[in-house]
Amino acid sequence: MTDLAPRELRVLVAVGSEGGFSAAAAVLGMTQSAVSHSVRTSEGKLGAVLFDRGRNGATPTEAGVRALGHARRVLRLLEVMAAEVRAGGTGPGSLAGPLRIAAFRSAALHLLPRALERLTARHPEVVPEVRIVREVGRGTAGEVLDGRADIGIATVGTTSPVPSGLVGGVLVEEGYALVHPVGHPAPRTLPLVDWTENCTSYTREWWAAQEWLPAATVEAEDDGAVLSMVSSGFGMAVMPELSLIGAPPSVEITDLGAERPTRSVGYVTTPELARSLAVRALIRELRSRTA
Repeated sequence: MTDLAPRELRVLVAVGSEGGFSAAAAVLGMTQSAVSHSVRTSEGKLGAVLFDRGRNGATPTEAGVRALGHARRVLRLLEVMAAEVRAGGTGPGSLAGPLRIAAFRSAALHLLPRALERLTARHPEVVPEVRIVREVGRGTAGEVLDGRADIGIATVGTTSPVPSGLVGGVLVEEGYALVHPVGHPAPRTLPLVDWTENCTSYTREWWAAQEWLPAATVEAEDDGAVLSMVSSGFGMAVMPELSLIGAPPSVEITDLGAERPTRSVGYVTTPELARSLAVRALIRELRSRTA
């Protein structure tokens, strides 16, 4: 038999989350030997070592990282199945329980609030759990792939395709603009303030072709810090529209013209959770917010 039971999946997830067998045993109310035996059994069934054991605990191997992602997603599907079967029907009371959302900062500030307000007004038993995740590398899509989120607000589009194994769609197409201290006579001569984020290949190509853009002298943590520095007169920046909502009056926003770069912001989820009631309801609200 190669099938893993839900109990075995929960043990794997606990070891991965807690970083060791003893800590996982304490969380699960099991003995360390029982946890160790369960992990060895799972490794035997899967034919791979899932954790490197050491003095400092247990670290997932490459195979373990993949297994943990699948385990979290399977366990989440079991929770969703139980919740939807118990609730039954399609009325306001049919959706209940947590809805785990991963979003990058500007999306969490400006795309999610109204959508969540309408969602919870229609389905008061739904409990949104929002985590702010830097849209760098695997970003919010990685949180969904790893089973830590049901849906992610991510950078998507034709030049930033939805990652393999997920489904999704575009919600907003936003342009970039030049941002600088208000009234500055030559803003393009200012130092460049930048931050790391996922963007489309088109945006990167545009950026590389701009001879007037110098190398960034300051790399900030996020777009909020960039905007603050520009507001204080420290430099200029090129920023997407979502990041500029509510910009202070000390900041001037200059259009970069028809050839300005753009960024597609959308949602990603797993094919299985895309059919769940809560995820479908949130996607509807996000689409109505951006229509």
